[in-house]
Amino acid sequence: MKLESDGILIDLRPFGERDMVARIFTADFGVLCGMMRGAQIARTNKPLVGQFGGAVWNARLDSQLGTFHWESEKNLATGLMMRRDTLEYMNCAFALLVALVPEREQYGVLYDETISLMQNLNRDSSSGDAYLHWEMALLRELGYALDLSACSGCGVREKLMYLSPRTGRAVCASCGAPYADKLYKLPLDLSVTRRFLERVCFAQGIELPVARRMLKIG
Repeated sequence: MKLESDGILIDLRPFGERDMVARIFTADFGVLCGMMRGAQIARTNKPLVGQFGGAVWNARLDSQLGTFHWESEKNLATGLMMRRDTLEYMNCAFALLVALVPEREQYGVLYDETISLMQNLNRDSSSGDAYLHWEMALLRELGYALDLSACSGCGVREKLMYLSPRTGRAVCASCGAPYADKLYKLPLDLSVTRRFLERVCFAQGIELPVARRMLKIG
């Protein structure tokens, strides 16, 4: 079995003294996991988390771990190393992809959003806003879309003050007043998306990744 696609190298773990187990988020096949032979001792073309390139995954059987041939084209993380916040956002995004996105299932929209996130983190635009937008995209792709367009109770579009933890829909000040202690307060920020991510992790029987738990907000 052979799979070929462009992708982002999102995770590397040592395996023995020479090899590494890699995860690559690909445009066509979602997250692929496989072995990179000699990756630990490579002196040229050394694989690094954050690289973008072409991946070829091979396995004799579909159920096997498989091996990667990896051709890096550029390192999207190079510009992020100079700032702690942008590096933390990248690490959080990659950790969430590894933990929550099923392997070998295509997530084309989320892949495009991840490329956009890396590009935006390398620009002068607000890194926090870019990362918040990415987490909303992740939640949407996992079936937890947040709707901030109108009140879920009466349909008004003004004075939206709360977010329902059950439905992920906005609630206006009037409709939400009797339940204020049970609703999340708007505006939406990373503390709110974290609560939804914790729900996703709980549903999958895992803990929120350490990188996301340690992320400083604000």
